[in-house]
Amino acid sequence: MPPPRRPKFDDRLRPVWRATVADHVIGLAWSGEALAAAAVSGPVTVFDAAGRVAHALAGHGFGTTAVQWQPGGALLATAGQDGRVKLWAGGTEIASLDGGAQWVERLAWHPDGTRLATAAGKKVRLWSAAGELLREYAGHAATVHDLAWQPGTGQLAAAAYGGVSLYDGVQPEAVRTFAWKGSPLVLAWSPDGKLLAHGNQDATVHFWFAAAGTPLHMTGFPAKVRELSWDATGRHLATGGGAAVCVWDCAGKGPEGRTPLMLLEDDAEAPVTAVQWQRRGPLLAAAYADGGVHLWQPAAKSPLAGRDKVGPDKAVSLAWSPDDRRVAVGTAAGEVAVYRVT
Repeated sequence: MPPPRRPKFDDRLRPVWRATVADHVIGLAWSGEALAAAAVSGPVTVFDAAGRVAHALAGHGFGTTAVQWQPGGALLATAGQDGRVKLWAGGTEIASLDGGAQWVERLAWHPDGTRLATAAGKKVRLWSAAGELLREYAGHAATVHDLAWQPGTGQLAAAAYGGVSLYDGVQPEAVRTFAWKGSPLVLAWSPDGKLLAHGNQDATVHFWFAAAGTPLHMTGFPAKVRELSWDATGRHLATGGGAAVCVWDCAGKGPEGRTPLMLLEDDAEAPVTAVQWQRRGPLLAAAYADGGVHLWQPAAKSPLAGRDKVGPDKAVSLAWSPDDRRVAVGTAAGEVAVYRVT
């Protein structure tokens, strides 16, 4: 029997360049035309707009775990399994900071670029852009899995088993706690800072209305949820946790009780591995475990807007450029592909 015919559509993904790094692409981060790609074994490569190597950084000796550019600045922050947080400028290491445990799991620059939050084991540390330690928050019940700054404020959310803690960078303890009997894996604030979502180990998504602390709970996902992304309006949240990208309408009283829009090709089986909306536009990029990348426009009558296969290996990282015109995808085999969106 012949394979099912896929519907024709206007493919808006245009390949720009491809490259390879040492191995599994643990993180991708844009700064203007520059793209940093971190390999899980340690090296970090900074590519220019044409895909040429601008800087080859040593990264972290036991492996790199995260990479993020300073908003509005020139610093690149990396974290690693050597317990260090490193700051790089122009391809040169300018600071090596003690993360507080053997493995630094997460990085999060404040949107104004003046502070950097790091998570290592049960410790969260706040640093100035110059590398000065400003504050430490220790004693979490378990490993801190994610960090996210609340938009429009100086408050930092830290997720660990038992819920989410909020810190203001001034008080020595959490200023607020959203208690939850479970293990959050990833955090995402709505752009207006009113709603906090976290994907969880038990294949659920939990929401909090920040002002009132009111919770909402979404179940029924086939697998643990590590993929979350809000659109620019703050109305729609995209989630993974299976082969379909689910788009939830969070207007009004929130998504509880509503049926999400399911973005799924008829013959698709590969799980979603990453989702990310454009920073300002209506397009949603999704990466998949079979090496595929899809471009979706959920509001359109025919939502599939682009499709390609980066390679046979699992796509693991995804990042939009600051101008929303390019999207980068990284795979478990070290392939990096950049597409222009027409």
